[in-house]
Amino acid sequence: MRLGGGMRLWTFAVGAAVALILLDVVGFAKAKNFEDVRCKCICPPYRNITGHIYNRNVSQKDCNCLHVVEPMPVPGHDVEAYCLLCECKYEERSSNTIKVTIIIYLSVVGALLLYMLFLLLVDPLIRKRDPYTQPLHNEEDAEEMRPQVDSSQARGNTVLERVEGAQQRWKKQVQEQRKTVFDRHKMLS
Repeated sequence: MRLGGGMRLWTFAVGAAVALILLDVVGFAKAKNFEDVRCKCICPPYRNITGHIYNRNVSQKDCNCLHVVEPMPVPGHDVEAYCLLCECKYEERSSNTIKVTIIIYLSVVGALLLYMLFLLLVDPLIRKRDPYTQPLHNEEDAEEMRPQVDSSQARGNTVLERVEGAQQRWKKQVQEQRKTVFDRHKMLS
């Protein structure tokens, strides 16, 4: 089977994710990115000036209207009144945490996709075709022609056998439901 190739690819993906996380942690130890901190001032309309939002990368102590709002839209004598209307907030985020979260999310999605591809490739090799299966309209005949399986074989030892057994029980329940629906339909007609 191709189990070895899938495992190598999975190992490579996990190794690449761990390497990216380690590189990110090393980058985080250096210093904060300039995009991680900012001062955001929201200034409402003032006289004939429309409202505006100003963003600037400044320290927390400089997070006020005088340091962030450039160019100042009002003349010198109205600056204080204009700045009193502005609401300034210091915002901080961790871009490294965001990157690590995205890497973990993409790794999980990638692993699920690889697992799906693995199942799509291996399923036809594992699944045994039942030569006694017949179309739906002859299901009574098909049940009579199937060989009976003794109880020692019915209990699966592997996960695949248990899943296959559950799948067969589910198919049998669906066939019984279809049979009752079609019988009721014939009675109502």
